[in-house]
Amino acid sequence: MTKITVAKGDGIGPEIMDATLSIILAAGAKIEIEEIEVGEKVYLSGNTSGIAGTSWDSIRKNKVFLKAPITTPQGGGYKSLNVTTRKFLGLYSNVRPCASLHPFVSTKHPVMDVVIIRENEEDLYAGIEHQQTDEVVQCLKLISRPGCEKIVRYAFEYAKQYGRKKITCFTKDNIMKQTDGLFHQVFEEIAKEYPEIEHEHWIVDIGAAKLADTPEAFDVIVMPNLYGDILSDVAAQIAGSVGLAGSANIGEQCAMFEAIHGSAPRRAGQNLANPSGLLQGAIMMLNHIGQTEVAEKVQNAWLKTIEDGIHTYDIFKEGNSKEKVGTREFALAVIKNLNSKPTLLKEVSYAANSALTLPKYKRKPAAKKELLGVDVFVHWQGTNPDELAAIVRGLETSEVSLTMITNRGIKVWPEGFEETFCTDHWRCRFKSAAGKPLTKEHIIGLLTRAVGLAIDTIKTENLYAFDGKPAFSLGQGQ
Repeated sequence: MTKITVAKGDGIGPEIMDATLSIILAAGAKIEIEEIEVGEKVYLSGNTSGIAGTSWDSIRKNKVFLKAPITTPQGGGYKSLNVTTRKFLGLYSNVRPCASLHPFVSTKHPVMDVVIIRENEEDLYAGIEHQQTDEVVQCLKLISRPGCEKIVRYAFEYAKQYGRKKITCFTKDNIMKQTDGLFHQVFEEIAKEYPEIEHEHWIVDIGAAKLADTPEAFDVIVMPNLYGDILSDVAAQIAGSVGLAGSANIGEQCAMFEAIHGSAPRRAGQNLANPSGLLQGAIMMLNHIGQTEVAEKVQNAWLKTIEDGIHTYDIFKEGNSKEKVGTREFALAVIKNLNSKPTLLKEVSYAANSALTLPKYKRKPAAKKELLGVDVFVHWQGTNPDELAAIVRGLETSEVSLTMITNRGIKVWPEGFEETFCTDHWRCRFKSAAGKPLTKEHIIGLLTRAVGLAIDTIKTENLYAFDGKPAFSLGQGQ
């Protein structure tokens, strides 16, 4: 018996959760349910996170969280409970299977069977943003080696567990050579440990186009957070419907399972909603806790129900469907099929699998770190980079010299183009004039002199080499 935490959520959440629980319990799931309240009611009580401390206690104690969709009120500084939960609990891996149910659910891609594995904690979703000048705001993209190693290894272990043959990595490392470059590098490193699994890398833009056009070319796709968030919804939709897709969020200690769709408040209380997305999340939960025989029974019964043409309104289509049913009736149909298997759709076999466990990340020895320079970002209302260079060269000493100015990443000094449009946000790169590593005192001296010259410095970024290799980007055009 496994104790799990359940939240019925908002909108259609309670209906689809009741349907989902009725199915898995009828199939013999050995679970004990501890229910918590999260979402709209908690938000409107004055809790901007949407979850109370006692609810956190339940999730952290039970380690398994089955959550229905929730409504986040508009405005008022309310935080996304999904993002908060994933980060607080270290749920680094988001897993979304997207498979066609052709010909029973309409799709242009009848043989599609793709699993999107998305890094869940980092990237631009760190949410670190600042307005720096009148014209420029920034968002920091954070990619870590531990984050890359954990998600990439999870992808390969998942493929190994479920008999998948190929893993594709999507990044944009032709542009973001440091951040996406690290993700791609780690992918290639870890792929060597799994020679039996084919691996490949695509630049995300052409990869996304290929996924939308020819999804059968892919098997498992692993991606950083933002790309994975967008493309997992694309993959679910082109497979048949976002409403049919479930999601697993896996961490080293805890896990959360859910549908990928929202709370659909306009459909609430009408016995209309399709519980399939949440049911798919619950099936992944059963596999996660080792109740694989039950998971297999439920998935095959669900496939048989879809195959029988017993459909809720969202996927009902004359010619494909035979009977339009409500939420409760759909659940009863799945329960009736619990000892049946699909005939045309591919039946699943999970029973031989064990719960997927991965080794914890081991930190590598620290590299030799040298300070080679500093980027000083300046708020300046002028438009001529040569004029700015004349001003900031007043910060130079015999040990530190100005080597470049960029605007929005584009080199505008020296030898910039007058056609380049410039905002009021300038990056002034200073490096060692003597060819020796700098110290923090050099940077402090630069900033002190900037105060004296009334130069409005808004941030700095240190330029490091690790084990002798420069670890910072060049200016575009440099």
